[in-house]
Amino acid sequence: MGKHASVHWTGAGKDGRGEISTETGQLDKAPYGFATRFGDDKLGTNPEELLGAAHAACLTMAFSFAAKAAGFDTETVDTHADVRLAKDGDGFVIDRIQLTLKAKVPGLSAEQFQALANGAKQNCPLSKALASVPEITLQAELL
Repeated sequence: MGKHASVHWTGAGKDGRGEISTETGQLDKAPYGFATRFGDDKLGTNPEELLGAAHAACLTMAFSFAAKAAGFDTETVDTHADVRLAKDGDGFVIDRIQLTLKAKVPGLSAEQFQALANGAKQNCPLSKALASVPEITLQAELL
C-alpha cells in the first residue's frame, strides 16, 4: 500500500513558488513558498502544516481503532497538532509537536482513555516516522 504526492517549484530561494498536489486530488496545485512557511501569507500551505494535519489524522484513526478493539465506540474525536519549526545553525529543524486529542467515548474510564490515547500516539505510523523529533507531547481529554 502506498500513497503519493508531488511538488512543482519555479524560481529560486525566497522568490520561488511551489505547488503541491496529492494522489486523491484533495490538494491540486496548492500554493506554497517562503511567505506561507516563514511569514504570514495565508493563501497557501507549508510542509509543517501538512505534517501536523497528517500526524493529527493518523493519531485520530489510531485512537478510534484502538478504542474499538477494546470494545468501545468513539462518538467524536478531535485532534489538533502544533508543529514548531526552530532555527538550527544555518538551517531549521522541527523540534516539537504538541498533540491535543479530545474524544467522546461512552463507557470508557479516564484511566482506560489515557492508556488508549498514549498507545495510539506511540503506535500510529506518523508518530513512528517522526521519532527523530525531540519532543512529541500529547494532551488527551475525555469528554
